[in-house]
Amino acid sequence: MSSKYVLGIDTSNYTTSAALCALDSGEVVHRRKLLPVEKGGRGLRQSDAVFHHTAQLHAVIADMYSALGFTPELAAVGVSARPRDVEGSYMPCFTVGVNTARSIASVLGVPVFEFSHQAGHIAAAVHSSGCESLYNEKFIAFHVSGGTTEAVIAEPDPELVFKAKIVGETLDLHAGQAVDRVGVKMGLTFPCGAQLEKLALSCEKKVSVKPCVKGTNCCLSGIENICAKMAENNIDRAEIALTCLMFIEKTLEKMCGNILNEYGSLPVIFAGGVMSDTIIRDALAKRFDCLFASAELSSDNACGTAVMAARRLKGMKT
Repeated sequence: MSSKYVLGIDTSNYTTSAALCALDSGEVVHRRKLLPVEKGGRGLRQSDAVFHHTAQLHAVIADMYSALGFTPELAAVGVSARPRDVEGSYMPCFTVGVNTARSIASVLGVPVFEFSHQAGHIAAAVHSSGCESLYNEKFIAFHVSGGTTEAVIAEPDPELVFKAKIVGETLDLHAGQAVDRVGVKMGLTFPCGAQLEKLALSCEKKVSVKPCVKGTNCCLSGIENICAKMAENNIDRAEIALTCLMFIEKTLEKMCGNILNEYGSLPVIFAGGVMSDTIIRDALAKRFDCLFASAELSSDNACGTAVMAARRLKGMKT
């Protein structure tokens, strides 16, 4: 209980998250709460996301402190301040976390470190995969979620922890958007990933899909149309669900192969909410020697942000 901790905060377009990382052991405790979406909805407007984060962030942090069982001494605060580490990257929902983090850090007189939401996903994947050596080398990271479908080359950076360069991306729909749009049309509740996977696992048929990959980029909007036509033809919902997920898996598989061919044999790690799907994970694991975020830390969380802030703080003291 004598260890100091670093607080991490992430206020994405889907989830309010907080995490505490112990400086001595690296142990992380975290809590999160999904933003409420009306039945039949496919997401939230930014103004609504800001409102809900403002209303529930304090409760998420309080719940996390209760789970820890004591009041830790904070040495720093880390926060997701932007979607990506590129110029102009901005979403209003992250301002809630930034303002809270800066306020806490100011009151306590501790440093605050700002990172991108994408870097947080990558750090959570590195942390939960147990491959800490990736912090010191170049590697390929896929960030596959409702708001992003990208592959980046990640390299160590003293300020950002990871410096990411996009080397592959969707040219239209994001993978998580495809999952949610197909799921909502089938009457599932947003977010639809877990429900769609459950349906797909019950499918007894083999499905065949042809991904649309152009070099290291992809197009995913086609799967929404394919699944809509299947539904019009009264195809079983389980088969539609499996078709959707296999289309995404084959797309990622083709992208990853093309990126490895172009950039060489680098370590590969997959992060983001879509990567919690066991159908996609298992298929990619058979095709590549790759790493994954744990299922728990694939979706939006503040663990990666807390871990990165802890690394930044330790770097300042060496």
